[in-house]
Amino acid sequence: MWLSNSSVGRKVVMSLTGIALILFLTFHMAMNLVAIISAEGYNWICAMLGANWYALVATAGLGALVAIHFIYAIWLTLQNRKARGSERYAVTSKPKTVEWASQNMFVLGLIVVLGLGLHLYNFWFKMMFSELQGIHSAAENGGIAPTDGYAFIEYTFSQPVYVVLYLIWLVALWFHLTHGFWSSLQTMGWSNKIWFERWRKTSYVYSTLVVGGFALVIIVFFAKSLCGAC
Repeated sequence: MWLSNSSVGRKVVMSLTGIALILFLTFHMAMNLVAIISAEGYNWICAMLGANWYALVATAGLGALVAIHFIYAIWLTLQNRKARGSERYAVTSKPKTVEWASQNMFVLGLIVVLGLGLHLYNFWFKMMFSELQGIHSAAENGGIAPTDGYAFIEYTFSQPVYVVLYLIWLVALWFHLTHGFWSSLQTMGWSNKIWFERWRKTSYVYSTLVVGGFALVIIVFFAKSLCGAC
């Protein structure tokens, strides 16, 4: 099959799955910002995205996208190392400003995946997975009800160690996105000089907004925890 048997096909798969994951991150970031404005509003979203059939289908689809993206990343990295030594994620033109991110995409992606595992443990495992097990009360779920996403955010980001780990994760995600965004679009055909520069600049702005939104939630809730402890 062309999408798996050729180098170009593998890059197309990486690009399409990457773009889909970026769209999900945008939605997730916007959803998290609601928590800053309204605890009730955020918990309503959590209830809507709880253990419902459509949420389960979306979660399975998201898991498949992450798995495919990561597997193809390993595949392309091994292929690039074999063909070009230490050069990775080769594109037809690489600006100097993204050279470091370009050459370390796999390492950055690995950090992102590890951070995702931590995030799944802190939120998905204690929320949707608990509901799937028939756990619905706070007493059964370690003190916080599975649908009380706001309380999970409050608890998680009142812990300094989690704040630091999540911010490190977000830094790696920012570098990964700034290169991955324009690289994916270039693979899909926007490779002329005019559009290349436009998409490269857009990738920085867009990645900063998305990652900045996630970081804002962490910082706001950590600040709240400090104020509450005073």
